[in-house]
Amino acid sequence: MRILVTGGAGFIGRPTVERLVADGHLVTVVDLVRPDARAGEAAPLSGARLVVGDVRDDHTLAPAFRGADVVVHLAAKVGLGVDLDDIVDYVSANDLGTATVLRAAHRTGVGRVVFASSMVVYGEGAYDCPEHGRVGPGPRRTADLEAGVFDPRCPRCDAVLVPAVVTEDAPLDPRNVYASTKVHGEHLLRAWARETSGGAFALRFHNVYGPGMPRDTPYAGVASLFRSALAAGQAPRVFEDGGQRRDFVHVEDVARAVVAASTADAGPGLVVPLNVGSGAVTTVGGLAEALADTLDGPAPVVTGEFRVGDVRHVTASSDRAAQVLGWSAQIGLRAGLATC
Repeated sequence: MRILVTGGAGFIGRPTVERLVADGHLVTVVDLVRPDARAGEAAPLSGARLVVGDVRDDHTLAPAFRGADVVVHLAAKVGLGVDLDDIVDYVSANDLGTATVLRAAHRTGVGRVVFASSMVVYGEGAYDCPEHGRVGPGPRRTADLEAGVFDPRCPRCDAVLVPAVVTEDAPLDPRNVYASTKVHGEHLLRAWARETSGGAFALRFHNVYGPGMPRDTPYAGVASLFRSALAAGQAPRVFEDGGQRRDFVHVEDVARAVVAASTADAGPGLVVPLNVGSGAVTTVGGLAEALADTLDGPAPVVTGEFRVGDVRHVTASSDRAAQVLGWSAQIGLRAGLATC
C-alpha cells in the first residue's frame, strides 16, 4: 500500500515508518523535522520519501497525498502546555493541522485514517467508591493535598476512591489544552468519517517512552524528565507520594500498533477508539526507581510537592486493541528502559 505518515520523522513516527517500509509499503513522510521533537540528531529516513513541510500547508499536503491509500496522522504539538500562553500554538498545530489533513484526505479520496490520540482525553482515570461503585471524582482539594491525601474523594460520601482501569467507552474529560485538542481531533475525525464514509482508528497512546524520546523540553513526559536528571547525575524528583498510577508503553510497541491499524479496516463511516498501553500498571515512583537502577544513578527523591490540576491516576485496558488489531505490547518496563 501507499501510506502517508505525518510526523514520520518524530519519536513515534520514525519506528513506525521503519516498520512500514520493512513490510514492503511505499511510504511518504510529511514532517517539519523540528529538533525539539526528538532527542539529538536523527538519522535520515531510509526507504521513505520525505517531504519537509507543515501539515497546515495545502501546498505541502497536495503532492504528498497523491496516490495514498492510508494516512497515518502523527504530527502534533505534544505535552501538556506550560500555561495558557500556549493555547494558540496547540490549537493551530493540532486542531488546524488535523482539519487540513482530513480535508486533503477528502479531496484526494483517501478513505482510511489512523489518528494519534492520547490517554489524556480521559482526564482522571476510572475510580470506584466502596459504597457507591464507579463514580466520577471531583477536583482534588488543596487541603487534602497539603495533608498528604492525594487520591480523590467520592463526590457523594467523601470516601477516598480506589483507582480502576479505563475502557474506551469512558466519558472524555480533557484537563489541559493538549488534551482538549486531542478530543477535538477525534471529533473532527468522526465528522470526516460520517461525511465521506471513510474508516478510521483513534489510537489513544499511553505514556510512551523509549530511544529517541524528547528530553530537556517543557513538553517532555515524566520518563524523559527523569532520564534527563539521571544523565546529569541528579536524583529524579518525584511529586506527591510517587504512587500516581500510569501505563508506560515502549515506542516500538506503539509503532507496532500503528502499523497494525494502518493495515486494518475500521469499517465505512466508523471511528474506532483504541487504548494503546502496556497493560501493566506502574507508579511514577516505581518508574523513577527502575530508571535509577537501570542507569546506576542516584535514588529518586519523593518531594511531596503537588500541582492541584495534576491527574492522580490514569491507566486503561488495551483489551480492545488485542481483539480488533490482534495487537498487544511485548516489551516489559525493565527491558524497555534498558533501550533508553
